[in-house]
Amino acid sequence: MLSARRMALKPGGATCQIREQIVEDPASGLTLQFEQREDGGARLVIVGEALKHGNREILFDAYGCMAATGTLVGSWRRPSWLKDAT
Repeated sequence: MLSARRMALKPGGATCQIREQIVEDPASGLTLQFEQREDGGARLVIVGEALKHGNREILFDAYGCMAATGTLVGSWRRPSWLKDAT
């Protein structure tokens, strides 16, 4: 059984650096925003109308293990530089 602070890793899995990435998935209506934190960890924000209990935020430590998760406090605004894919 895995503890709440450890994530299962696939055999031979590798890590990658993501400074910032925004993925919009029209099929689900969700937007995923990945960003690097100053402490070496990463932050994943998941927003969309489909999330009944509010937008989500997941924090990862510098080793890629989940450090915290919860409801995103405050509102998420779509960055002005992000263009529509249509």
